[in-house]
Amino acid sequence: MKVFESIGLAVPQILLPAPQVDLRRWAVIACDQYTSDREYWQQLAQQVGEAPSTLQLIFPEVYLEDADAAERVAAIQQRMEAYLAEGLLQPQAPGFVLVERATPQVPVRHGLMVALDLECYDYSTGSTSLIRATEGTIVERLPPRIRVRRGAALELPHIMVLIDDPQRTVIEPLLRQKLPPLYDFELLGGAGHLRGYAVQRLALLQQVADALAALADPQGFRQRYPDHPEVLLYAMGDGNHSFATAKAIWQEIRSQIDDPALLARHPARYALVELVNLHDAGLEFEAIHRVLFDVDCDALCQQLQCYAAAQGMVCSLTPCADLASARQLAAQPLPGCHQLVANLAGRLYLLRFEGVRRTLPLATLQDFLDDFLQQQPWVGIDYIHGEDSVSRLASRPKRAGFYLPAISKHELFATIVRDGALPRKTFSMGHADEKRFYLEARALR
Repeated sequence: MKVFESIGLAVPQILLPAPQVDLRRWAVIACDQYTSDREYWQQLAQQVGEAPSTLQLIFPEVYLEDADAAERVAAIQQRMEAYLAEGLLQPQAPGFVLVERATPQVPVRHGLMVALDLECYDYSTGSTSLIRATEGTIVERLPPRIRVRRGAALELPHIMVLIDDPQRTVIEPLLRQKLPPLYDFELLGGAGHLRGYAVQRLALLQQVADALAALADPQGFRQRYPDHPEVLLYAMGDGNHSFATAKAIWQEIRSQIDDPALLARHPARYALVELVNLHDAGLEFEAIHRVLFDVDCDALCQQLQCYAAAQGMVCSLTPCADLASARQLAAQPLPGCHQLVANLAGRLYLLRFEGVRRTLPLATLQDFLDDFLQQQPWVGIDYIHGEDSVSRLASRPKRAGFYLPAISKHELFATIVRDGALPRKTFSMGHADEKRFYLEARALR
């Protein structure tokens, strides 16, 4: 495996389905989507049927709490072995894969399948590693994923990692090359189209590495982000917990290896990901809203004000006639203030925090919600895409909804460099059907 150590990049040998495999039924959506929608996954299982499929190689999170979790993990790992034994996955020449994805929302989004060095990743608070988490990592979410990956023969990533490349020097030059096609097909469920091209010529591999090295140049980085000498080259977009799982497994394996050469080249040291340029026109950030269930809205209002006072802030709730007027008020910037729209059992308010210390309005709200939910564990929370869904859910009795503004993708790197990882569920890279579909695989042994 060719490794560019200074930028944590490796050239993987990717496995792709054999020609007889139906790619439409092989490729399925990321396991962390539709986590409250069993019907989606049941219908998907019916569409796939008995055909070879990545559905048999992943653990949809909708089933994580089911009693048969251990049996499901064993079946996944057995199916990986079977697919390899049956020749259903075929190794390609070492290289990257240029990905073109069309979705119902955007005509094309480009990505590049590469392997990243887990030694360059640290998700802990205050991390200054080359690869960093963009959102807080919930360690309690790792054990189920660890059980799947521990002993697994394969990895199939839904991980998308962002690079800040405004001059479009890493991925976009490959679009001008005549590259051998690898796959070209329509995705299930109306989720769009997927094309892949082989990037295997040594000159092109070096070209990508050189462009990434230029982005990682410390002097250039300090010009973009003064007073922050520790370079951030890769920021986790989707799949942070999967990447953290790969890191945990590598730490287990590393502790048992004494041979320096094996440590440097062991396949488990690396994780297959899709790199995406933050400045790709097909990449859009969506807000993720919050809805509380089984909540006393009067008690919630009282706790909001008490919490704010304890943190040296002032909290106020101003009634609004409708969502449009509330949003208009919330959009008006006030120094030292964060303003959001709250829907308390159908009643709309402008929620204002004065004297804030956090950078993002979401961070101020999430700090309160974490404290509130700890005190009232019977209250449930869900993370919602789309304002219409928030309005529908929060308009019922004993419900409360909070409409969050979308973070600008152009502010992401600056915010991570300045403040560290964002609160969980800060942003979504597009809608659910725009997420990465499983297709490429890599051997872990």
